Amino acid sequence: MSLRKTVRLALEEVAEPGKAAAMQAYMKSDLPFLGVQAGPRRTALKRVFAEHRLDAAPEWRRAVLELWREADYREERYAAIELSGFRYYRPWQSLYTVPMYEEMIVTGAWWDLVDELATHRIGGLLAAYPDAMRPLLLEWAHSDDLWKRRTAILSQNRFKARTDTALLYACIEPSLSDIDFFARKAIGWALREYAKTNPREVVRYVDAKGITGLSRREALKNITGSIAPAAPPAPAPSAQA
Repeated sequence: MSLRKTVRLALEEVAEPGKAAAMQAYMKSDLPFLGVQAGPRRTALKRVFAEHRLDAAPEWRRAVLELWREADYREERYAAIELSGFRYYRPWQSLYTVPMYEEMIVTGAWWDLVDELATHRIGGLLAAYPDAMRPLLLEWAHSDDLWKRRTAILSQNRFKARTDTALLYACIEPSLSDIDFFARKAIGWALREYAKTNPREVVRYVDAKGITGLSRREALKNITGSIAPAAPPAPAPSAQA
């Protein structure tokens, strides 16, 4: 039996069909749901992926994209994302996976699918291959595609003190004038994560750029009391960097 069929059966075994309609409505999804909660889904998929080990990186990438492209239910797309990050395949996370993730980001086009890819997969590649990923993310930051821009903004959310501040700002700034909720939320979320490491710098940046509304509220959400802004960092790189 193919991995895709095995995944479907495993998901159906832990599904609660009575919850499917509400899950689809909440996520505003065109794809229907089976009604599988996150915990049971992860447990079932770990078992399936452990029992159906793939032998080579190209085979793994094909399996991820097959799950993604042929999904009849949204949980199958969640399965594709989980397979893309499964522990057996960590050595295969390389620049060869970028086109796969780009397809998933553009065609997924919603936060529940994109954000995991942005913060864990693309972020991981940025950490491993900064010289190659940095110019790509600068390109994505200027894309007409909202979800590629959101990915660029969120890609360093787990970096903490390792955050490349110049890159973060260069990815944020093309979207500062965007009024879309998901762009504004991404800006605020990325700054809020960096504020856990350098709150003064985030205050300085938010004030210097005149960031208001949702992005400002999110950025300063966990900053309490009066914090003097930090000295300005080095100028952000241009889009051509």
